[in-house]
Amino acid sequence: MWVSLAFQFKMMDDLNQVRGASRDKVEAMFDSISHRYDLLNRLLSLGTDRRWRRRAVNVIGEHIKASRILDVATGTGDLAIEALRLCPDQITGIDISEKMLAAGREKIDRQGHTDKIRLIKGDSAKILFPDHSFDAVMSAFGVRNFENTVTGLEEMLRVVRPGGMIMVLEFSRPSWFPLRQLYGFYFTRILPWIGRKVSGDPEAYTYLPDSVMAFPDNDDFLALLLKVGFTGARQRKLSGGIASIYYAFRP
Repeated sequence: MWVSLAFQFKMMDDLNQVRGASRDKVEAMFDSISHRYDLLNRLLSLGTDRRWRRRAVNVIGEHIKASRILDVATGTGDLAIEALRLCPDQITGIDISEKMLAAGREKIDRQGHTDKIRLIKGDSAKILFPDHSFDAVMSAFGVRNFENTVTGLEEMLRVVRPGGMIMVLEFSRPSWFPLRQLYGFYFTRILPWIGRKVSGDPEAYTYLPDSVMAFPDNDDFLALLLKVGFTGARQRKLSGGIASIYYAFRP
C-alpha cells in the first residue's frame, strides 16, 4: 500500500509539472466555468452528484452532532446547502475562486439560507480559523484540486476539534470489469468533450479527468488520512466505486 501511495505522489508531482496546476491556474479555471458549473455537474453525473452529497452528509450525522461545519473548496455551496439537514448553527464555506463563491452566494440567498451559510474566500493551504474551530470539516470534489494535498489535510485536521471528524467526497476509480473500462472511456473521451461544449473552456474538462486519475484514491487516501493524524479512517464506495465517501476522526 505504501509503495502505491508513493507512486501516486510521484504521479501527482509529474502531472502538476506538466499541466502547471498551480493555485492561480486552478483559481482562474474555476472562475472561467463558474457560470455553468452547477449545470455541468447535473449533466455530467446525470444528477447522481446530488444523491452522493446527500449520502456524504448523512455520514457526518451518523457519527457526531455537528453545530459548526467547515466546507473546504465549497465551490457554489452545494455540499453546504445539503448539510443544512444536520441542523447546524453555522456552516462556513471557503474557496479560492471568487466567481464560484459569488454564484454560490446568489443561490444561497435565493433559497433563503443566508442566516446559516456564509461563503468566504479562503485557501486550503492556510485556513484562516483558529485551532479546533469546527465540529466537522468536509469537502466534495475539491481535495484533488489542492495544490498540496498533505498540507490541505493537515490544515483540515488543525481546525477540527478533538472528537470531531473529516468527510471527503471524491471521485474514485472502480476496480471491476467492465465498469473500470467504461469509466475510463467516459472520463477521458466523453466528459471532456461535453465539458468543453457547455462551459466554453477548452482546458477545464481536460484537467478534470487528469486530476481524478492522479488522485490517491481508495486505500491510498485512507492511508494518507492516517498519516496526517486522523484516526479510524473508513471508505464508503458509491455507484460501484465511481465516487467514494472517506471519513475519519480527530483524536
